[in-house]
Amino acid sequence: MAPPNNESKPTPKATATAAPKIATASATAAKASPASSSSPCLFSLKDGELTVGGGEAKAALLTGVPGNVTLTPFAAAFDQAPPDTPRELVERAVANARRGAFLGFTLPPEAAAATDRAACRVGRLPGPRDFLSVFRFKTWWSTAWAGRRGRDLQMETQWVLLEVPELAGAGAGYVLVLPLVQGKFRSAIFPAGGDDDGVVICAESGSKAVTGTDFSRIAYLHAGDDPYTLMHEAYLAARVHLGTFRLIQEKALPPIVDRFGWCTWDAFYLTVDPAGVWQGVSELAGAGLPPRFVIIDDGWQSVIRDSNPPHSDASPGLVLGGDQMTARLHRFDECARFRCYRSGALLRRPPETFYDKNLPKAVIRKAAEIENAGKAKKKAAAAAAGQGGAVDLSSIDAKIAELRRELEKLLAKKDAVLGKLCSAGDVGAGAGGGDIGLKAFVKDMRRRFPALEDVYVWQALCGGWGGVRPGATPLDARVVPARPSPGLAGTMDDLAVDRIIEGGIGLVRPDQAGELYESMHSYLAGAGVTGVKVDVIHTLEYVCEDHGGRVELAKAYYDGLSKSIAKNFDGTGIIASMQQCNDFFFLGTRQVAMGRAGDDFWFEDPNGDPMGVYWLQGAHMVNCAYNSLWMGQFIRPDWDMFQSDHACAAFHAASRAICGGPVYVSDSLGGHDFDLLRRLVFPDGTVPRCLHYALPTRDCLFKNTLFDQHTVLKIWNLNKFGGVIGAFNCQGAGWDPTEHRVRGYSHCYKPVSGNVWPADVEWEQREETSAMANAASYAVYRCQTEELLLMTVHSEPIQFTLQPSSFELFTFAPVTLTGGASKVRFAPIGIVDLLNCGGAIVDMEYGSGGEMRMKVKGSGRVLVYSDVKPRRSLVDGCEAEFEWGSGGKLMVVVTWKQDKDGVSDVVFHY
Repeated sequence: MAPPNNESKPTPKATATAAPKIATASATAAKASPASSSSPCLFSLKDGELTVGGGEAKAALLTGVPGNVTLTPFAAAFDQAPPDTPRELVERAVANARRGAFLGFTLPPEAAAATDRAACRVGRLPGPRDFLSVFRFKTWWSTAWAGRRGRDLQMETQWVLLEVPELAGAGAGYVLVLPLVQGKFRSAIFPAGGDDDGVVICAESGSKAVTGTDFSRIAYLHAGDDPYTLMHEAYLAARVHLGTFRLIQEKALPPIVDRFGWCTWDAFYLTVDPAGVWQGVSELAGAGLPPRFVIIDDGWQSVIRDSNPPHSDASPGLVLGGDQMTARLHRFDECARFRCYRSGALLRRPPETFYDKNLPKAVIRKAAEIENAGKAKKKAAAAAAGQGGAVDLSSIDAKIAELRRELEKLLAKKDAVLGKLCSAGDVGAGAGGGDIGLKAFVKDMRRRFPALEDVYVWQALCGGWGGVRPGATPLDARVVPARPSPGLAGTMDDLAVDRIIEGGIGLVRPDQAGELYESMHSYLAGAGVTGVKVDVIHTLEYVCEDHGGRVELAKAYYDGLSKSIAKNFDGTGIIASMQQCNDFFFLGTRQVAMGRAGDDFWFEDPNGDPMGVYWLQGAHMVNCAYNSLWMGQFIRPDWDMFQSDHACAAFHAASRAICGGPVYVSDSLGGHDFDLLRRLVFPDGTVPRCLHYALPTRDCLFKNTLFDQHTVLKIWNLNKFGGVIGAFNCQGAGWDPTEHRVRGYSHCYKPVSGNVWPADVEWEQREETSAMANAASYAVYRCQTEELLLMTVHSEPIQFTLQPSSFELFTFAPVTLTGGASKVRFAPIGIVDLLNCGGAIVDMEYGSGGEMRMKVKGSGRVLVYSDVKPRRSLVDGCEAEFEWGSGGKLMVVVTWKQDKDGVSDVVFHY
């Protein structure tokens, strides 16, 4: 079927093997699977009712569907996949074609003309039906929301997963409603408003010059009995249909995914400098926890405010996040603090000999005092205005002036220290005798810290927060006013949005986007930088009016970014951030393989609520867990940094241990809990990473794990020889749909009970672990209580109770009955001194002579379940003492083997 008249096909790319036509792939799939595209579609639209199911087993999803709403089976939507689509993906999509259909609409005849923003009521949710959704609560960030009726939907909903229990086992126990990109339009789901249970799909271009009438492919429906497989199949279908992105399995992961790292953000904010970065890496490496990557966050760039003279630098006076949001990039190299670094400076004079590690904290505290005084002034003025009177603010102004003088003294002291550093390098550096600036610094860092492999730096998608300063570079940049789309009107107040609207964006012409990234990244790559953290991604939708709309502008920028990452950073050196909108995922993930799964880690409530130290931590964790359901189809979810000395540090560490992504902290100088970090990180700076990415368990999918007062967040993941369930009491905060903000629910901040069993682990989501689902019994280790239990699939679940902001990790290992005369029941747990203990097991072999051989990475106590006491144990061929007790708890100690990459050979003889 030809695409509608306002849908543009993606630009073909050269490929060695042309993608098969749908008809050809359909015939192949029909031979392999009876549930192929030749079978009737599970969805039907008749007499104003959208149903799912087949034969007598049908369920209504929407009623009162208007006549201009259309439904097109996936198999009938087009006849050929985009040219660069792998044949395997096409065949898999076609094999499941009957499970999918496109939902859309055309403008009714009475509509006056084509429009740039079309909102269509597509029906109402009949009766209560549990759903899980993800919506944008800020421009940049999304979170989960569960409900039962159409009126429960939130604005800017990116997808809805409906539970259809009446069709469980019939292939349609769950249905995903997925808004898509069609041509130059993107879409989202909205509630109809008030007590109306209607569902609205809104298609928008972002430009009044880009209009359309036909939106028949604007959303996609997919049905299935496994919610995790369903998500994958639905996004695979979107991949085959759109051809504008690649799935995660098509891309290589960045090396940092298996490594421990440190980010400079919370340690310095915008005052980051070479000596401070060096000191931070040195502290961790000196404790036997060498960072394998470092992210030099916001503050390293050369930025300038519009009020500053040309070629001056605003960087020295910037401290806290927000100060820089109206500043623009005016050169592609580093700011003066890094630019003046000379080769060898910190090798000759390490920072511990002259650098006051408490000074960055003092600067940040003073800047925070100024910020709080400013908030107090606004509050007092607003209160007086509300009462119709005047108020004397002179005392507050005087206080702010005094605080600014104190801050200036601290910054001058900091600059004086750095000034000495700038003259302490090799003689002749920068004059043909050595490197200077960022290149010299990165080179010296690697010489001093050989374990440090990756250095990433921060950037905004448009260059700086305020884009690029016009006239400052060879690129054609113009300040464009920032205008949020109407759909964002109901989202949360956001300082970043306010500042961007205040200053506009210095937007480089879209056809020069590739030149922008090449100019930035080629310089950085030449300096030894291996990747970028790209932030503020959804700025583009604010400035798209005169550039063909949000889809076309995004395509130009994402194409330039992808090509530059491929050329300058080995195709993988990027973390995407502030990117949680479907525009980015459908258009910007051709090259990107890792991105943030949640809002920022806030060590305290930015609005000053003391409970925010605690309740915001649970909100962060829930954001990451549920966003991973969809983001994990495109990227490996990054659960973000945290601080190891935070009040909830162990709570965060446990989630990072099993998240399946990188582990990194943003500790301040001197602010580390090394004992906690050793439970996350191997002595070589690598981490025991899970095979999959962490996702909520099935019994949490349609629950409010933040403030329903009784649901524990449970997340599952897989290791090579077992599974793991993390249980977290996140109750106490969440979205308030009336106030349009995240707030505390203190009455929910209390102990909550839950249970776990082996079926909570989704064993079949990975081919290499699927057989573990059929084990007759499992050994289960509780991390916090250090209990070892034995369960069968028919056992009663393990009951537990968690205090607020606390956790438990359950490691599940299938029990194997080994060969030989002894017939031992055996299950490997792992190194229990690690939070993800099962991730330490590298290999397992059951010998025919009754011995069990394990390769274990790390140091500490190796635990296995064994119902028989072994005759002896060997570690690296030497006799080793072991403990064996009631309940089958068998333990032996291993040490780190530097010459074997930390791997020990452990053998138990029976």
